[in-house]
Amino acid sequence: MEPARIYEQIHQFANRADPYPLYAELRKTPVLKLEDGSYVVSTYNEIVSLLHDPRISSDKRKADNPPPKEPLPPAFIGTDPPEHDRLRALAMRHFGPPHAPRTVENMRGELHEIVKELIDGIADRTQADIVDDVAYPFPVTVICHLLGVPREDEPKFHKWAEEIVETLGVGEGDVEERAKRRHEAILALATYLGELAQTHRQNPGNDVLSGLVTYEGPDGALSDVEVITTATLLLIAGHETTVNLITNGMLTLLRNPELIERLRNEPDLVIHTVEELLRFEPPVQFLPQRVALDDITIAGVTIPKGSSIALALASGSRDPAHVHDPDRFDPDRPYIQHLGFGGGIHHCFGAPLARLEAQVALRELAKRLVNPRLVADPPPYRPSSTLRGPRHLAIEYDRVLPYQP
Repeated sequence: MEPARIYEQIHQFANRADPYPLYAELRKTPVLKLEDGSYVVSTYNEIVSLLHDPRISSDKRKADNPPPKEPLPPAFIGTDPPEHDRLRALAMRHFGPPHAPRTVENMRGELHEIVKELIDGIADRTQADIVDDVAYPFPVTVICHLLGVPREDEPKFHKWAEEIVETLGVGEGDVEERAKRRHEAILALATYLGELAQTHRQNPGNDVLSGLVTYEGPDGALSDVEVITTATLLLIAGHETTVNLITNGMLTLLRNPELIERLRNEPDLVIHTVEELLRFEPPVQFLPQRVALDDITIAGVTIPKGSSIALALASGSRDPAHVHDPDRFDPDRPYIQHLGFGGGIHHCFGAPLARLEAQVALRELAKRLVNPRLVADPPPYRPSSTLRGPRHLAIEYDRVLPYQP
């Protein structure tokens, strides 16, 4: 099969449940040129090289053939230095090191309490949907608390966030219709967050959004638009990817039930389990729309200046040139190096929180569910090939054990 056809099939919904054999075929052409003049990079070493290459831009507006203009300027993950560095630093000072180094770690007790209550909520039955009952409400509750977004507003932003995610990257259906839906969702979410930001400016609290609207330091303050784009990024990225990580994790454990038993007896194994999940079933499969700022030769192929580039992270993490027996899930690997959080200056802002949320959720599910098993395998998947995960994960179990700290 032609490499371009393989890449096209990866994005077809029919292959959402298991794209990995197609990635294996795609890696035979490490740097693939598509008919539209864009490139796809699918092997580990080449992806790592480009993630750290200053000649690669994250600003898709710099491409020779940029995608349709969006209603808002990009958030900091879609910009380059020095703008990126300023915006990321202003956001990070309210979330992590060096100014708030223990923000995530100090949430550990709260995270356990949220998961405890969610699992308690399914204790009176023997069937549940991991997505609806745990994997979605858990990170949404957390990011709402962190940002200062009212949890009761979740029904409002859920639809907008899902629409934005599902129209990210390559997709099926009419291009113009997808762009229209995306623009409408972005504007609706931006309007909501703009009004919320104004409320926090007038009555600031101890949350990230209040920090974004009130802080002014040596690098100045965030503009109103920058507050909105940053808050939009944190709200969506703060729960959408973690939902997939937890759900993909539970699906993988249910396919390997001996690991559930091990997690009950070896609670620290969950740390390596989550790292292996980020390699084996990453929630972010692609980094689309990078741009070459100069001619770049890699793997014997010259990518011309101005070309759009997609980095197939999920393919790179299963590259046999990088990892032995890549299609086997093995948390005992002595060396787990993955692309689950990207890399370089755009390494995932929320990685510490996502790791801890997944560790807490999977450990508690393994401890408390007695004889959990899948109702359907494969489960139904969400449309997106870029942020890939099950839409639902129905399970059965004999009973739920009481919580034990």
